[in-house]
Amino acid sequence: NDKEYLASEGETIIQVADRNNIHIPRFCYHKHLSVVASCRMCLVEIDKVKQAQPACSTLVHEDMHVNTKSQKTKDAQKSTMEFLLINHPLDCPICDHAGECRLQEFSAEHGRGYSRFKEEKNVKPKRTRLGPRVTLDDERCILCSRCVRFSQEVAKDDVLGFVDRGTYSTLTCYPGKELSNNYSLNTVDICPVGALTSTDFRFKMRVWFLKRTHSICTESSVGSNTEIWSREGKIYRITPRRNDAVNDTWMTDSGRGLFKEFESEDRLKSYSVDQVAKSLDDAIAATRALLESGSVGVIGSAHSSLEEQYLLHKIVKHTGASYEMIQHIGEGDGLLMSEDRTPNLRGALITGLINELPEAQLGQIKGAIENGQIKTLLVFNEDLEQLCIDLIKLKESVQVIYFGSSKNSTSEQAKVVFPSLSVFEKEGTFVNQNFILQKFKQAILPP
Repeated sequence: NDKEYLASEGETIIQVADRNNIHIPRFCYHKHLSVVASCRMCLVEIDKVKQAQPACSTLVHEDMHVNTKSQKTKDAQKSTMEFLLINHPLDCPICDHAGECRLQEFSAEHGRGYSRFKEEKNVKPKRTRLGPRVTLDDERCILCSRCVRFSQEVAKDDVLGFVDRGTYSTLTCYPGKELSNNYSLNTVDICPVGALTSTDFRFKMRVWFLKRTHSICTESSVGSNTEIWSREGKIYRITPRRNDAVNDTWMTDSGRGLFKEFESEDRLKSYSVDQVAKSLDDAIAATRALLESGSVGVIGSAHSSLEEQYLLHKIVKHTGASYEMIQHIGEGDGLLMSEDRTPNLRGALITGLINELPEAQLGQIKGAIENGQIKTLLVFNEDLEQLCIDLIKLKESVQVIYFGSSKNSTSEQAKVVFPSLSVFEKEGTFVNQNFILQKFKQAILPP
C-alpha cells in the first residue's frame, strides 16, 4: 500500500501484514495450522504478476509491491464472498454463531450487499452429531477445512473429512469414528462460521449479552489462558484465550466444564462450628482458640493462588505448624494436560511453603497426626479420607479446621468450616509448570 516494510526470508504476505497491523480478511488461514489457500478470501494485488494472489501462501521477495486496498483486490473479495454465500442460508438472526461470525462480518465489510443468485439453494444436513460435544449445521460450512487440519495436526485424531464434490461437498466423520477427543471443542472455536457449535452451549445465550473475563484453567499445571463468558452471576461457557507461550489458542474440553462442579448442591455456602451454621466472627474466634493451643499441622492446596499461599505461609511461620502439600498426579497427554493436576504447585516454591515438589501422598505429617503429635489440623481443599487417614479415629484426637468450596468427608467431620472461593469468584495469580506467572480475574460474585 505504498509503504515500505521489512520481512524475513520465507515469510508470507499475510504474516508480514499481521505483524504490521494491516488487515487482510481470511477464512481458512490460521497461524497454528498448515496453509491450504482454499477460501481465496485473502487475495491481494501484486504488481509484478498483475493479478490477485492469496496472501496466505504467497512468499514475499525483495521489491515486491502489494496492494490490499486496490480495486482489483476489492473486486476479488466481493466475488469470493458472493460464491461463499450462494448456498449459505441468510439467517444470521437465528444462527447460534451470530455476533462472532467472520462470514457475517466480512459480508458487511467486503460483500456486494445484495445477491444475484436467484436459483434454489442446495440443502445440506442439519443438526448432525459429530461427537458428544460438537454439533454440525452443514448448510453453513464454507469448506475452509480448519477443523480437519486441527484434528490431524494438533489433536492427532484424524477423524474428519469431506465427502462428495463441488457444491455437494459435506463435512463428516470417517465411518465408524466420531469427533470425541478431549480437544474437539477447539474446532468450534476456530470455525469461522456457524457450522460447528458446542452442543452444551448451543442456543443458551447470545454472545453479545455475555461478559468476558480473563482467567486461567486450573485443570493442570499447564495453565491454559481462558475467557469466562458470564451473565448476571452465571457462567455459560469457557473458551481458550490466545497465549503463544503457553497454550497457543487451544484448551482441553474437560477444562471447559470445571465451573459446573461449583454449581452443584455440594457447594459450601456457610461458616460452621461443630457442624452448626455460625457467623464469620464465630468461626474466626473458634479457629484462633484452636491455633493458640499449639501442636498445629497444615495441609495446603496447590489450587490456592499465590496470594493465598503467601498468607498461609505467614500463618505457618506464626504458629510453628508442621506443613505439607499434596501433588495430584494424573496421566498427561503431551499437549495441554500435564501429569500435575494442580494449577499452582510451583507457586508454593516461590512463597517458601515448600522447598521441593511434594509426593502424591502425605509424608511425615501423617505419622504425626496418627501419633497424636498434632492437635489442630488446618486442611485446604483436600479430603483426608482420600489421603488414607481414618477420619473416625482422627475425630477423637485432632480438631480439624477445613477451608474448601465443596462438601466432602473432611468438611462433614470438621470442627470449623470456612467456605472458600472458586477460581471464578476471586482474582489472583498462578505459576504454571514453566514458572510463568499468570493473572486471573474475578468473573462472578460468590454465593
